[in-house]
Amino acid sequence: MSRTIKRGPSPRRPVPRRRQPVRRETLAQRLLGRLPVSEETIKKAVTWSILGGAGAAALAVATYIGVPGMIGTAIAEQAGHAGFRVQQIEVTGLKRMDRMTVYAVALDQQSRAMPLVNLEDVRAKLLRYGWIKDAHVSRRLPDTLLVDIEERSPAAVWQDNGQLTLIDAGGVLLEPVQPEAMPDLPLVIGPGANLQEPAYQALLSAAPALKPRVKAATWIGNRRWDLTFDSGETLALPEDGAGAALMRFAAMDGSRPLLGRGWLRFDMRDPTKLVARKPGLNQNHALAEPAQAGGSAKGGTVPEGDAEGASGTGESQG
Repeated sequence: MSRTIKRGPSPRRPVPRRRQPVRRETLAQRLLGRLPVSEETIKKAVTWSILGGAGAAALAVATYIGVPGMIGTAIAEQAGHAGFRVQQIEVTGLKRMDRMTVYAVALDQQSRAMPLVNLEDVRAKLLRYGWIKDAHVSRRLPDTLLVDIEERSPAAVWQDNGQLTLIDAGGVLLEPVQPEAMPDLPLVIGPGANLQEPAYQALLSAAPALKPRVKAATWIGNRRWDLTFDSGETLALPEDGAGAALMRFAAMDGSRPLLGRGWLRFDMRDPTKLVARKPGLNQNHALAEPAQAGGSAKGGTVPEGDAEGASGTGESQG
């Protein structure tokens, strides 16, 4: 007896697995992976940059095509609300100028939205202060103003009507000086003497050997100088040819020392001679110049009734 054998369904073959494509990193992704910040942070920074650039571009276009100012201002204010707003001020170059004053000037704005900060206006306000010779103001997005200061250097102290003021080599007023805190700088005295500072420095350069010995200089009659030396003597220089007269005096002092020898005042207003006076004497003495040593001095004496007085006039020599 035969049997019929039923065969079941043939076993299913396993479905072959699909190969997963190998994910290759681009060069940009590899570079980003090496940065010390997360990819999310970088994306945010890029987003803020795009928004800021779009805001600035929109403001520029609005200004160019003549959109009313309030609309351009509104766009700039929106940029400020988005984070482009002055929050920090970095100041460099300060030595003498008060730092808080610079901060106050930089923050004196109708709006602190970055697009609305007038950099040239900030610079112009800073240049009103004597210490500041020049200033450069710039933005560092998103929230910082950079202020780089170039200061003036003090060159002398100006005395006028009893007031002492520090000035630079151009005569620009820097700041008041207290008598008990006088710096080791030349003293120039008299109305308008500060404006003569460049000419005064040129005068001293004519006789460098005497320059360190000049303690003060008085501007007389808005036309000429009286120099006072550290040994106490005063030298009256002429209105014209003051540099040449000072060089002659330096040559005489080098040949036969005059300073520190008990003289009170020297007068070189007459270009033909040097006259001198000692304390307590009513008569001036004509001194021979080096080329005349051993001979008679040219000229005679300067009378006590001279227009400016043989004993000197003007403010205290300090």
